[in-house]
Amino acid sequence: MDKNEAKRRIDALTEEINAHNRHYYLENSPTISDYEFDLLLKELIQLEELYPEFKNPDSPTSKVGSDLETENAPFSQYAHKHPMLSLANTYSIEELRDFDARVRKGTDSPFTYNCELKFDGTGINLLYRGGILVRALTRGDGSVGDDVTRNIKTIKSVPLQLKEDSGYPAEFEIRGEVFMPFASFDKLNIQRELDEEPLFANPRNATAGSLKMLSSKAVSERGLDCVLYHLIAPGYENSLHSKSLEDAASWGLPISSLSRRCSDIEEVIQYIQEWDTRRHSLPYPTDGVVVKVDQYAIQTALGFTAKTPKWAVAYKFKPEEALTKIESIDYQVGRTGAVTPVANLSPVQLSGTTVKRATLHNADQMEILDIRVGDSVYVEKGGEIIPKITRVELSRRESGSVPETFPKVCPACGASLVRDPEQSKFFCPNSDFCPPQIEGKFLHFASRKAMDINIGEVAVHQLCEREYVRELQDLYNLDDLQLLSLDKWKGKSVENFRASLEKSKSVPFHRVLYALGIRNIGETTAKTLASRFKNIDALAAASREELLEVADIGGIIVDSIRGWFEEPRHLKTIEELRKAGLQFSLEEKAPVSDTLKGMTIMITGNYSIPRETMKYYIEAHSGKVGSSVTASTTYLLAGSKAGASKLEKARKLGIPVISEEEFYRIAAPGEEPKETQPQDGQMSLF
Repeated sequence: MDKNEAKRRIDALTEEINAHNRHYYLENSPTISDYEFDLLLKELIQLEELYPEFKNPDSPTSKVGSDLETENAPFSQYAHKHPMLSLANTYSIEELRDFDARVRKGTDSPFTYNCELKFDGTGINLLYRGGILVRALTRGDGSVGDDVTRNIKTIKSVPLQLKEDSGYPAEFEIRGEVFMPFASFDKLNIQRELDEEPLFANPRNATAGSLKMLSSKAVSERGLDCVLYHLIAPGYENSLHSKSLEDAASWGLPISSLSRRCSDIEEVIQYIQEWDTRRHSLPYPTDGVVVKVDQYAIQTALGFTAKTPKWAVAYKFKPEEALTKIESIDYQVGRTGAVTPVANLSPVQLSGTTVKRATLHNADQMEILDIRVGDSVYVEKGGEIIPKITRVELSRRESGSVPETFPKVCPACGASLVRDPEQSKFFCPNSDFCPPQIEGKFLHFASRKAMDINIGEVAVHQLCEREYVRELQDLYNLDDLQLLSLDKWKGKSVENFRASLEKSKSVPFHRVLYALGIRNIGETTAKTLASRFKNIDALAAASREELLEVADIGGIIVDSIRGWFEEPRHLKTIEELRKAGLQFSLEEKAPVSDTLKGMTIMITGNYSIPRETMKYYIEAHSGKVGSSVTASTTYLLAGSKAGASKLEKARKLGIPVISEEEFYRIAAPGEEPKETQPQDGQMSLF
């Protein structure tokens, strides 16, 4: 590819990977498997190496995915004393041997490896002081994490106090994984299905969602567990990582007994091959093996990249697969109009469940695989609820089979389909009149994370089928006779529905914006937009340039926003919902001062406080947080590890670069900043 093509692909991959990171870390609803994500990341790494001039300073190849909430965060946030990095992944034994070769090249000293099962959960960092659990932080963005101590304390395997006189250091940190056993996961999803709530895709998503719940009592009912695998104790005399884990177990901490010291890479490979089979009998999710150099001195000598340690690697197991037959193919229309092909399969056992359906993703994937009805195919279940087909067993193809043709019109309403080249998907453009899309927008609007209205899928289907509702505002105008005509609805059902409608009028603006169902606008993006534009009218009037200035907002999202607001029906919906009493603006808080009024502050690097807290501090003093260094930037606030590209651009434009201390003197002259705890739980400096 030429340079122009490379730049376009790098930009597209960057935007796509950032979107997948939001789905994975913040929304706990990944749309692709880990393997597919790793392939995208690998492609971006290769392109950035070939064309370094096109690498974004904030490229996802250089930073850890973040689970931090940026607006109205319900948990306090604290900086990690030591960064929580991610691990390099591999699915190949050959790449594992390459890792071994790099380690041997980096040291002349003899060494061994320690192999540990990779638990599929969410990272946690525990701080013990005097044998007492003091604080538990999530990975966050690697530098800053959410304080979930009250929720971690509900996990029975995590000791609140270590064994007396067991020899633990006065203060230490230990890191590991919180996970959900299969039995707890199945129990949770059964209950969610009964409650007509969306099912969790896999135990990892369920774990991440549970750990961020506000009610510790509710967390305690989720059946979470924990395993720890990395001790950080400056001054604690020990030369081996494996011995440190043995010591931690003697103090009463939950350490896996299944790890193994290996003398060389061949023993490591034997361990991996053994557990690739044995893992299926475990009562909890594992997705690979972590291989670490056991000697601390050699770990220190090898060091780190910007994102990963050079002395460890994660070998990821390939998802389990089974061979079965395609009986037919359906084309489903989703809430946003995307048409997804789904194969109906001869039932087959896979990962402990009976699989009858598998997603085919899109027309391109069908063409690549050359999928045909009657084919024998291999099916994977890599953590998703609906498994996917990976390849066709051509040796079993029946003679006379016919290639599958993707429909040209919507299977639900007959409208001509249009193709989105950026997403390789076909869409039905008839969003306001296509039955599945109409039902989907009502279900999305009423969902718990949106307006939280007490109505289920069956009732929504009947309301739409009988044409009692066509636009979102119609929900607020239903009469009792219409509601009582719904199956199994009686007086109490109507009462609960009306109570939830009334309660929905106090739902904050960012959730209302999310509830509107604008394509590509998830919960996190809705929060970002609400924070930036403050009200629906300002968002509707925003130019393309203004939208692109918002952090993590790319061209695809901008096109979705502008296209949605250009439709008169949608503007009418907003006005009708506004009349019904819904919140279409943020509750404005009086600024602490106007010392930064008229100033645009761009921030880069790390500070003595979390970055999000610094943003709140700037806004609280009437300043604006910049999204990039431009001629209109007043100051570049540079912390430790400030971005070199931002510093260089500021120098070229003549923008003053100030330290954190200088910034405080400008924002609050004569005052020393101090931490306070606002009501929303977000650490701040006011």
